[in-house]
Parts: sequence; structure tokens; C-alpha cells
Amino acid sequence: MVLHHQAFFLMRYAGGHGCSWIQGNSIHVHQNPISSKNWRRGSVDSAFPSAPAEVASVQNFFEYICAGPLIGKMGLTSDTIAESIDKWILYGSLLSRLFQLNDMHLTDPQKKRFYHYYIPVFLWCENQISKHASQFKDGEDIPPLVIGFSAPQGCGKTTLVSALAHLFDVTGRKSATISIDDFYLTAEDQGKLREANPGNSLLELRGNAGSHDLPFSVETLTSLCKMTKEGMKMKLPRYDKSAYSGKGDRADPSAWPVVEGPLTVVLFEGWMLGFTPQPVEAVRAVDPQLEIVNKNLEAYYDAWDKFVDAWAVIKIQDPSCVYQWRLQAEIAMREAGKPGMTDEEIEDFVSRYLPAYKAYLPVLYTEGPKGSTPENLLVIEIDEGRNPILEN
Repeated sequence: MVLHHQAFFLMRYAGGHGCSWIQGNSIHVHQNPISSKNWRRGSVDSAFPSAPAEVASVQNFFEYICAGPLIGKMGLTSDTIAESIDKWILYGSLLSRLFQLNDMHLTDPQKKRFYHYYIPVFLWCENQISKHASQFKDGEDIPPLVIGFSAPQGCGKTTLVSALAHLFDVTGRKSATISIDDFYLTAEDQGKLREANPGNSLLELRGNAGSHDLPFSVETLTSLCKMTKEGMKMKLPRYDKSAYSGKGDRADPSAWPVVEGPLTVVLFEGWMLGFTPQPVEAVRAVDPQLEIVNKNLEAYYDAWDKFVDAWAVIKIQDPSCVYQWRLQAEIAMREAGKPGMTDEEIEDFVSRYLPAYKAYLPVLYTEGPKGSTPENLLVIEIDEGRNPILEN
């Protein structure tokens, strides 16, 4: 397919003068943040370059988008991409501002992250929200769609979810983000779990099934699903991973963020979201210590997964890369002035998760999370650079 106009005012490729968005029949450039009142869809065919130095080929941009590994998986075609090209431009510009990047100087990895990963996933989320809303009659309260993001530690799921939440916010749709980390036991209760399971390294520290406050999870997720009206507010729990020299503790409620209704979407992420218990013989073969973890996992569907309406599963080729990713995250934490684990502590910490990855990821990847369907499941395979690739 060839677009009618071969030139377009593309901020991330040529402009760099500030944030752009579509309003009416042209692209406007401002230094001010975008508000939802300003945003609405415009026409790709009526936007023209203002100067030769600011011109980039829309055909090249279009072809770059179409080459993304998620396009076919999402059922997008060249026609649907062409019709929504203004959204791609808008969302790319918004992401550039969020990450404080110069639109004019995006690197190839940054372009790939935006146009082959974050924006396609956001469009998939929008589609899931539309299908969800269509199930309700006019005037009915529409509960927020809960989207579960299952992805190993360090692979970038928190950054992805933060980017999605930002795009929802600046386009006028309220969202809430919650992690399974926010449901970890307090440091005191984690100590009690450790004492109750002497010698089991998988339950010595936070992480595996059994180290979460499941009643607290149910209470929080149930309350979020009731956030359907203006004026409703609730605090979202948060976990402080830097507490106790990196061993962690639940953050003080005074530090919990507040969300307001009506919520459109809840973005729920975690490294073991969607894991299901496996036959005892299978988990024993991986690690005998995993048997009690497997038993604990039986209660997790009702506490977490049954709340999820749509699933994005981020698939990795080799769980061993989790160590390197975790090391990078801890280094960033230390550079930010927060206490964290040493390299040796990180290696020990990650080793406590690897048995669960070996036992549960193969089933998650082949069967999907319990209750998922092809219509509400997006599987994204990523490489060591955390970018999507075509599945083998």
C-alpha cells in the first residue's frame, strides 16, 4: 500500500521542537504538556510539512511500523495502520516527552522500543478496552478492564506498564497500576514465613508463592474493580524493595499513591502472574524445595488471576538472562542513591526464582494463563535487549 502523501511532519524523525498532537486537520506543536481536553483524532492526509528541514517520508515511517514483529499477531493490516497513523505519531511524541528524549535524535533501539513494542501494546490495550465496554448497556457502570502483564524480572515490564499508564492519562483515561510486589508480606511476616520453613531457600526471602498477602490482594483488587464513579478515591499499596538493605518491606501507607475513579483500566503486573500448580513429580524434579511453593500456588488463582480480563505474556528465550537484568536494575537503584543488594546478593536472590521459572514458564507459554483465550491474550517474545522479536 502507498499513502497519498509522501511527506509528513514527524516530530520523532525530523522536528524536535516540542510535543505534537493532532487537532482538527493539522498537527500543532507546543512546549506545554498535553491535556486530555486538547486531544482528539485528526486527519493524516491533511497534515503537511512546514519546511524542508522538517520533512520526513511518511512512507518510510509507515513501512517501519508495518515491519514490527507484533503487527501480524495483533491482526493489524497496512490499511488499519494507515488509518491510524495519527495515533502512532501522537503516541510516539508523548513517549518521547515521558522519557525526556529528543524527538529529533531517537536511536534505533529507542524507535524500536516505541514503534515496535510500547505503541502496538497500547493499541492492543485500547482494543481490549473497547471490546470490554461493548458488553455493557448505555448508562451501566463499566468496571475497569484488568490487564495482567506476566513477565520475568528485569525484562522491562514495569517500564512498559508505566509508559502505558502515561498514555492513558494524557489521553483522558484514568488508570491504576499495581504489581504483585505490592502484595508481598511485610518484613515481619516474611520473617515468620522463613522461620516456619527452615532450610527452604525458596521461602527465605520474598518472591515465591507463599510470600504474598493474598487476602490483602483480594481486598485491593476487589476495591479497584469498583472504582466506576467520579469522586471515588483509594490508595494503592506499594512495596519498598530498598528497605532492609534490599530485602524489602511494605511501604508506609502515607507514601501510597491515590487513584480516582472512574477507572478505565487496571494494569496488573508481576513475574509469576499466571503461574499454575504442576504435578508434584514435575516440580520435585526441578527442585524438591519447590513442592511447598507449588502447594502454596493453589490459592493464587482466586487471589490474582480470576480478576484479570486480558493478558499480555512477555516471553523470554532463556531464564538465565534474568540475573543480568536484575543486576542492571540494582545498579540503577544504587546510582539513584537508594540502598540495594551487592552483586553477590543479587546472584543469590535470583537463584531463588530460577526453579519456579523452570517449572512454570513452559506451561504458561504453551497453554497461556488459566482462563485466557486467543482473543484476550497477547504473547510477546523478547530478546536479551528486551525488544520484541518474531516467535520461532
